[in-house]
Amino acid sequence: MNTTLGTDLQQALGLIQAGLTVAVPTETVYGLAADANNEEAVQSIFEAKGRPTSNPLILHFDELGTALPYTAAFPKIFETLYAAFCPGPLTFIVPKSSLVSGLITGGQDTVAIRFPKHPILQELLSQLGRPLAAPSANLYGQLSPTSAWHVEAQLAGRIPYILDGGSCNEGLESTIIGLIDDQVVVYRYGSITPEALSEVLGYLPAAKVHAEGGVLTSGMVKHHYATQTPLFLGFKPAEEHQTAVQITIGPEQTVAGPHLVLSENASLIEAARNLYAVLHEADAAQVQKIYVEPFPNYGLGLAMNDRLLRAAAKFHQ
Repeated sequence: MNTTLGTDLQQALGLIQAGLTVAVPTETVYGLAADANNEEAVQSIFEAKGRPTSNPLILHFDELGTALPYTAAFPKIFETLYAAFCPGPLTFIVPKSSLVSGLITGGQDTVAIRFPKHPILQELLSQLGRPLAAPSANLYGQLSPTSAWHVEAQLAGRIPYILDGGSCNEGLESTIIGLIDDQVVVYRYGSITPEALSEVLGYLPAAKVHAEGGVLTSGMVKHHYATQTPLFLGFKPAEEHQTAVQITIGPEQTVAGPHLVLSENASLIEAARNLYAVLHEADAAQVQKIYVEPFPNYGLGLAMNDRLLRAAAKFHQ
């Protein structure tokens, strides 16, 4: 299959309407999108990514009114959070209606839905008039893409079109939440922090980010978001100064050998935006190992540490 990279929204829309998969920009990472009402199209997402069908997909909508027919319920507290954070990088796990294929949910009776704020994707969803099923536009388990070039490097020959919307503004996947005993819980750390949620909720939501008892939603499997080069959290030892690359949050003048910086002023927001792009760069540097300075374990640091731990797990079995 020939893969074209371009900026033609109508071409992307036509391909989706014809039942094909297209890579699309979001504010978080690029997604691999197909018509959620076309089961064959949804199946092609799993085939293009090499993703197991037991791992559920997220449905993307232009706004809540479009989404409600696909849900059996949308709790009041979710309406409050929707008003505060959407459109944006927040995904809600809710009971599904009969409109949602079991292929999308991994056979579960819940579905993950979100309302992306990237203007190109908003326009695409509005013109399509129905939801897109869209996981990240990468090979299963590998680094998420935050540019069209990242998508092309992994999925060229597997999909017909990559809709280039520039670099992703957030750089981390959406935060995924659900309800347990009427309390909001976080199933995946992401671009909206637990602290930000707590300002609306009045309490800090608990985290259920590990796949105990099964994979409820995206990003919960142990080995994920992985580089091809072995990745470790911490600082490289002296004997590996020239053979390993060190990634730091901010400028560290004491680092010898290959060194990449996530943010010139050590901003967690900028570091999150750049994390995957820098990991892609490190992976292409032809070094033996990648070391990443751990982030402070709060705010966006929680999400970035989560991604790095899952990436490193591939090399620590």
